[in-house]
Amino acid sequence: MLKAYKYRIYPNHEQKTQIAKTFGCCRFVYNQTLSYRKDNYEQEKKSVSKTDCNNYCNRELKKTYGWLKEVDKFALTNAIYNMDRAYRKFFKGARRLGDVCSAPTGVERRHAGYPKFKSKHDNHKSYTTNFTNGNITADFENGKIKLPKLGNIETKLHRSFKGQIKSATVSQVPSGKYHVSILVETEHIKMPDVAGKTGLDLGIKELCITSDGRKYENPKTIRKYEKKLTRLQRQLAHKEKRSKNYDKAKKQIALCHEKITNTRKDYLHKISHEIVSENQVIVSENLQIKNMVKNHHLAKSISDVSWYELTRQLEYKSKWNGREYVKIDTFYASSQLCSICGYQNTDIKDLSVREWICPVCGVKHDRDINAARNILAEGLSQIA
Repeated sequence: MLKAYKYRIYPNHEQKTQIAKTFGCCRFVYNQTLSYRKDNYEQEKKSVSKTDCNNYCNRELKKTYGWLKEVDKFALTNAIYNMDRAYRKFFKGARRLGDVCSAPTGVERRHAGYPKFKSKHDNHKSYTTNFTNGNITADFENGKIKLPKLGNIETKLHRSFKGQIKSATVSQVPSGKYHVSILVETEHIKMPDVAGKTGLDLGIKELCITSDGRKYENPKTIRKYEKKLTRLQRQLAHKEKRSKNYDKAKKQIALCHEKITNTRKDYLHKISHEIVSENQVIVSENLQIKNMVKNHHLAKSISDVSWYELTRQLEYKSKWNGREYVKIDTFYASSQLCSICGYQNTDIKDLSVREWICPVCGVKHDRDINAARNILAEGLSQIA
């Protein structure tokens, strides 16, 4: 199994310069090979492979621009492969779009756009290098990681790993911090099997409600930091652009956003770990979040609650640990059905109705717990 371990690194001045140079070279090679591929197709109607683009980089670009030889060669190759992946994804999506042109209205018709040229003002900076001949190593005793062209870098190695290193991705976040993600082929020890089964109703008032009545609080992370972000944005608006004070204010905003992201992810990891460790079968809704955020009254709350991230974590953790994770149909009326007798009450479409009594069997239902029980029953029927 391939697992990635992410660590904070503390490069010195020379290493920072080399990392920045590698970011720039990767961006330059990406843009040049994309332009080369585009020109070949437009002028000669000729398709160019990633191998041809790599040869173009090695034989022509490196000859013309000698400074490309100063950075890690694997980083440049991976930049070209990323461009090729984006190129193929575009054409694959375009073909799929053609296949569904005559499909019903409800069918998704989005596809990946044409690859764009990278800008040096983009805050997402990273490059990937491959393992060969021991060029990437982790020294857990001394807290250092060895990387090509950088040597040993001080690292916060907060957890160890065992296995064969495959690659390393060096990245810099908008707040200026550096990280390295080590991809390792390792053995994963599965959690022991359990008898538990649960259905999950995802909500806004509570983040998640289980079929056995447990409710996970929605921390509303953005709301907690909203006033601070407003104040920082106001301060930034009064600074002269590209000045030192402007850069300091931007860094403060980036740190605040980073705090929000880390707080949210930490909470979601704790919830997903608890659910996966206690249940063998997990069932949730397959929500169309992109359509739901079109409701401007709920868009901020839906984005803040991060349903997609929770379901993503549940999915891969279930796969790792031999659990069965099922997503039921988007349009399944889980809230309207009585979990005892199956009667459908259409009045429950009103979100203000939090409790209701079934007119057939007389059972009093909590809206969310009842929905979670229906979701579990529907998931178990799909498995059967």
